[in-house]
Amino acid sequence: MPLTDAAIRKAKRPAPGDKPLELRDGNGLYLEVPPRHAMRWRHDYRRPVTKTRNTLSLGTYPEVSLAAARERHAEARRQLAAGIDPGEQRKAAKIAGEAAAANSFEVIGREWFAKQKTGWSDSYATKVIRRLESDIFPWLGNRPVASITAPELLKHLERIEQRGAIETAHRALQTCGAVFRYAVRTGRAEGDPTGALKGALTPWRPMPFAAATTQAEAAILLRKIQQSTSRPIVRSALRLAPMLFSRPGELVRMKWEEIDRDAGQWRYFVTKTKRTHIAALSTQAMEILLDLHPLTGRGEYVFPGGRDPRKHMSGNAILVAARRCGIEKDESTIHGFRHMASTLLNETGLWNPDAIEAALTHKMPGVRGVYNQAQYLDERKKMMQAWADYLDALKADTASKVVPFKQRVALG
Repeated sequence: MPLTDAAIRKAKRPAPGDKPLELRDGNGLYLEVPPRHAMRWRHDYRRPVTKTRNTLSLGTYPEVSLAAARERHAEARRQLAAGIDPGEQRKAAKIAGEAAAANSFEVIGREWFAKQKTGWSDSYATKVIRRLESDIFPWLGNRPVASITAPELLKHLERIEQRGAIETAHRALQTCGAVFRYAVRTGRAEGDPTGALKGALTPWRPMPFAAATTQAEAAILLRKIQQSTSRPIVRSALRLAPMLFSRPGELVRMKWEEIDRDAGQWRYFVTKTKRTHIAALSTQAMEILLDLHPLTGRGEYVFPGGRDPRKHMSGNAILVAARRCGIEKDESTIHGFRHMASTLLNETGLWNPDAIEAALTHKMPGVRGVYNQAQYLDERKKMMQAWADYLDALKADTASKVVPFKQRVALG
């Protein structure tokens, strides 16, 4: 006689130690009622090939109702009629699901990121993983990487575009492409769908860093910096930025232990090139550092943070100070000081271009980058002092009366 909901509700559990009660519904379906714990739907059947007996679990009651249990039972009987063992089919589906989860876009994406970030700066690595976690993983993270199609990826990239973040959409496309290619190399995908999306997004070109690349423009920026009213630590960093033209992240991470006062040098590790760099310090740069030492010299960092002196100052603090003293975003960024120095130093023709590149901590491309390990310290020491003297001259002159840099150096 088939089961009813009323019969199930009236069923009494067996006494502790007794065998579970079996409330049968027919064709091998029954509800197992143990002395304790949850009641479970069971289906007894014979395997199609071996004809041995097996039991399939169909869920617990009341989470799986009588009607739902009958539907699952009916599906299992259809599989048996087709010669399929429902128990083995469930195991195969579980294994396939686990394999799909192990090969999901997020799992592979994080695996790729862990390998790549060792060669990146902390700030760049943070941007990459944040982009994936904010714009890609929530929608595509649990998908098997091999099943993601170009139209599906494009739909999510267009969603990023719709909020006005065109650059982010392009960056996300590049990052996704790197993850797909990593999946191909590791045998977990057949191809990279991002190749089919070339030209599919709204056109975007990375804008170069705003920079002062003429003497007149440089003079205006330097005089604005001279008038900065930011707190001493930030003002000192801002004054050193065009003088040292290091990357902003490197400047704010400067440590007192890295400063050699006697040699007039700053030794630090460049994460981008993975090598130690020796920066020559002009007398003007040393004066700024020595003036700052009584204020921050007891700590680790030359430019400690305002809230936590145990941490270094944010690179954005220098940019904020630049904006406060009147340097607009279309005039220069802090990184733009590197462009300014490279342009004006190269224009003189007085310095070995390789020495300028070494001062910028650029890694030379190709074979020369492998074999040429020279740092040109002697030349860079002269160059950095001449550069600091030139910046002082620019601040003192009006824009219309700036004597060319080459002439100034020649005059000594």
